Amino acid sequence: MSLALDLALCALITGVALATVAGGGIFRAIIFFITYGLFVAIGWARLGAFDVALAEAAIGAGLTGVLLLAAHGRLRRMRTKAVAGNTGLNLPAALAGAAVAGALGWAWFALPAPSVPDLSQAMTDSGVGNPVTAVLLNFRAWDTLLESIVLLAALLGVWMLARDEDWNTPLGPRYHALSGGVLVSFGRLLPPVGLVFGAYLVWAGAESIGGAFQGGTVLAAVGLVALMANVLPAPQISQSGLRVALVLGPGVFLGAGLVAAALGGEFLSIAPDVAKAVIVTIEIALSMSIAVTLALLVIGPPVDAEGRP
Repeated sequence: MSLALDLALCALITGVALATVAGGGIFRAIIFFITYGLFVAIGWARLGAFDVALAEAAIGAGLTGVLLLAAHGRLRRMRTKAVAGNTGLNLPAALAGAAVAGALGWAWFALPAPSVPDLSQAMTDSGVGNPVTAVLLNFRAWDTLLESIVLLAALLGVWMLARDEDWNTPLGPRYHALSGGVLVSFGRLLPPVGLVFGAYLVWAGAESIGGAFQGGTVLAAVGLVALMANVLPAPQISQSGLRVALVLGPGVFLGAGLVAAALGGEFLSIAPDVAKAVIVTIEIALSMSIAVTLALLVIGPPVDAEGRP
């Protein structure tokens, strides 16, 4: 039964992937792409990588889907040729995808199996029970800190696309235009559930499935739905609370590293007796920054009254 389920899942992932890159029509490709993200998330869950499955569902089928749908709607309003035409097969993309899949398949069977070191003592010293959180916030904390800074830098790069005179205008008015009766009801019901679930993912990430990235992504998706349903007002770059939330995660992370260095240790070295408390504090701060940054990346740069960036 398990083998049949896995084979069926592989067939669905392959079929949806082919429909995404080889089918005609942009809107159809977007819908298949979102479906592909959901099936891949199920595949990761079948492999036991539940943290990756949560991230794939939230990013691949959630935020990226919203971004692509908004881009498609804007292209239709602009009456571009890309939407009016382009109904044939995208053969180059299909061939490129098949080549990548073939190379990955060859690597899986040809390369030797990696050795797994014994991390039992290291996990004890890390202060947390979730090995993913231990790696991200303790064993390779430098990489995670830089990744949070790069995410913020990406948002600043998107904002630089705006004209100077538009920096004081609200963000995301084109998302308000997507609201409707069903979406408004959904936008009022989802935020309380999403807030609880996102907070749980952050808190549980220290010992089990979850973490700052998964929880922050859920919170970002909830915020976008509330924005699209006109439940939340459009944010502005000049809002002080927004700016504090953006730098809170990297700031707390950097501060923890400096405190560790000032106490006689190495930068970002956390003592085992306080490791869990420090990691949970960093995770909470990072989740807030990740949620705000991802939502603002999807919203895009400030626009003028006519929706032009």
